[in-house]
Amino acid sequence: MVSYTKNSARDWAKENLRGVSGVTIPSFTRDLTKLNAKGIAHDIEHMIGLGYDYTLVMSELNLTPEENAEFTAVARETAGDRLGLFFHASFGTLEENIRAVKLAEQAGADLVLLSYPPQFWPTTEREIYNYTKTFCDATNLGVMLFPIPTWGFERIHPAGMSVDLIRRMIDTIPNVVAIKAEQGYPLPGGVVEMYHHFADEVVISCPIESHAIPLMDLMDIQFSGTSNTQWMSTYYPEAFAKARGDRWTEAMDDYWRINPARQANDSVASSYMASIGVINRTVWKYQDWLAGFNGGPLRAPAMRVPDKHMRTLRAGLTAAGLPVTEDPDSEFMHGRYPA
Repeated sequence: MVSYTKNSARDWAKENLRGVSGVTIPSFTRDLTKLNAKGIAHDIEHMIGLGYDYTLVMSELNLTPEENAEFTAVARETAGDRLGLFFHASFGTLEENIRAVKLAEQAGADLVLLSYPPQFWPTTEREIYNYTKTFCDATNLGVMLFPIPTWGFERIHPAGMSVDLIRRMIDTIPNVVAIKAEQGYPLPGGVVEMYHHFADEVVISCPIESHAIPLMDLMDIQFSGTSNTQWMSTYYPEAFAKARGDRWTEAMDDYWRINPARQANDSVASSYMASIGVINRTVWKYQDWLAGFNGGPLRAPAMRVPDKHMRTLRAGLTAAGLPVTEDPDSEFMHGRYPA
């Protein structure tokens, strides 16, 4: 159970939502019928060892709400109080997300990253507001809003979620505690605008590593996430801490040092994201495996990782001088802790 109430959630977040958050993708047994608790526990320990403060318990992989609660419970038991956990509200309907968040809250989640289902097709800001408020009213957890072009809300406003809409949510939903600001991605306009209007009230997360470190010379960013950065091992927690601690020029030295890995990641992501707007979680799982995480198979309809993308990602890590496994790619689908 969390140590805050709805009415104190923002104060709690201002004090405690700091540092960086990675993403933990579930591990499964070989037959894909159950979660692989040993693989999950390994990934949580590895995330902590790399210096991360939070992780997203990623549910966008054909999990039931009950399995997601089991995933959360394994993560909480492993981490104790060493790592904060985000519930990922990415289930198929509002009702299912509400059922899942209640179970995750009991299992040890600390906060929520609010997504919107593919079948949710609003044509007015009122519909977005109503969905958001209904969900937030149903949980005691603090909620991080997530404006991003993925949802398709640009049919309503060019920013997807406008300043006026966010203003109304903050004014009327007390457990909105943060904004993962990606309006207009890949440009940084969203995070800058959200920071300008709302930084005094809620935590503004700049989740994009390539934006966050440069912007930290100009903006007081206390939290970055949830983000697929753990495949770069200790780089991001260390660079973020340097930039927060008046060592921004050192952080920028690190930033440029790992640029080959960043470019490789961007090259692979740009090959599919612009056209389909769906993240290839198998790519993310492979990147994690390269950096020492469990790896292993994912449930359908998980996408494949072409060999050319594997070569690109591995070469990027090598060129950047970041840790990368010497194991052959044929071991990826087996995982380090097969069950």
